[in-house]
Amino acid sequence: MSSEVRVRYAPSPTGHLHIGNARTALFNYLFARNQNGKFIIRIEDTDQKRNIEGGEESQLRYLKWLGIEWDESIDVGGEYGPYRQSERTEIYQKYTEELLEKGLAYQCYCTSEELEKEREEQQANSQMPRYSGKCRNLTAEQRAELEAEGREPSIRFRVPSNTEIKWNDIVKDEVSFESEGIGDFVIVKKDGTPTYNYAVAIDDHLMKMTHVLRGDDHISNTPKQILVYEALGWTPPVFGHMTLIVNENRRKLSKRDESIIQFIEQYKELGYLPEALFNFITMLGWSPVGEEEIFSKEQFIEIFDPARLSKSPALFDTSKLRWMNNQYMKQLDLDEVVALSVPHLVKAGKVEETRDAETEQWVRDLVALYQEQMSFGAEIVELTEMFFKKEIDYSEEAKAVLAEEQVREVLKAFAEEISSLEEFSADEIKAATKAVQKATGQKGKKLFMPIRVATTGETHGPELPKAISLLGKETVLARLESIYS
Repeated sequence: MSSEVRVRYAPSPTGHLHIGNARTALFNYLFARNQNGKFIIRIEDTDQKRNIEGGEESQLRYLKWLGIEWDESIDVGGEYGPYRQSERTEIYQKYTEELLEKGLAYQCYCTSEELEKEREEQQANSQMPRYSGKCRNLTAEQRAELEAEGREPSIRFRVPSNTEIKWNDIVKDEVSFESEGIGDFVIVKKDGTPTYNYAVAIDDHLMKMTHVLRGDDHISNTPKQILVYEALGWTPPVFGHMTLIVNENRRKLSKRDESIIQFIEQYKELGYLPEALFNFITMLGWSPVGEEEIFSKEQFIEIFDPARLSKSPALFDTSKLRWMNNQYMKQLDLDEVVALSVPHLVKAGKVEETRDAETEQWVRDLVALYQEQMSFGAEIVELTEMFFKKEIDYSEEAKAVLAEEQVREVLKAFAEEISSLEEFSADEIKAATKAVQKATGQKGKKLFMPIRVATTGETHGPELPKAISLLGKETVLARLESIYS
């Protein structure tokens, strides 16, 4: 095994970059960088029926968007290529022939119907479904007869009997499987395509992978891959199986779970920041020393230790992600916040795509008003709703504020003060509010809450004088008059 740490992320181009896959890529990337090793991306595309157009390109594009770079892959090359499994067929064939010659693999002529019947009978007898070994010891004559029937063979690995397959897992410590529970598994399909476990073991060895960090759902694949390694006289890499990501109901994160946005592309479209997602995903099932939760990529690289991978399922806390993204949003330059959020106002039909200088400034001021509380770009549409509607539908809480006895006096006095303003600016509006306080004797909530509710329709929100200024004098006076008149 190579002394240099070499790890990989090996997606199938069957869909877009999922949170779980992104986490696998991130952990491998951070480990490689922490150890001054190499991070490789290999495309596992042998299942052509499931591959989707653009799936490969999408995976790479959103990994780059997250801030992940790699040392070897289909786009940058490397000395251990090709980096697409579909281009490595001859390599797999070489090792298949070796296993057949050594009697460590054999041809299986069973049809899918026969295999299904076998499984059903085993289940009916309360047995663990596994291949019976029907074709394990066929003679040359029997093979010739089956081929004469037109049967195409698959190739099965001959699993040794009464053998314990075990390894020391980075996350789970010692893990073991009994070979009796595995059954001879297919390594090459009838059409000549290598199966996942077979191709992965060969690729990981030839590409000199020292560690394989992946999700818990792969743990049952590991004993099969170790058997392939050992059959070919190779030393397996160090394995680490990360725990599952679960939703807020503690159930495994499923792609059908609509309560959680699960694809990196969707987060980008919603105006989340890659740095925040990088931070959040890294904390899904891994924890640093101490209580700090906000780290830069460079800090993560410095402190990443796979020994701190959690043994418990990782909770995908949506509110935590929103909080974390907000921490990053607050630190952004206003130009970047505008670029993230304004396209969503355009898409919602709130503002025109082409704007004059005055409108552009108004939009910038509007975004600036909400930067401190904005969790992601698309949220600007909901946050600024009061600026784009003519009539306000007051909530019960708002109605209760407006029903207080001092409200009519405060609102009428405020309307009189602002109607005479030549410059409808936040500073002038603030001065007008102080004048109302002096004239009416009202202060604190008795003063500010009626003005806020009457003008914005909300009981809390951004800095009131700025909000009123952006609403515009005409709109504000109309809303005030509708309450006190």
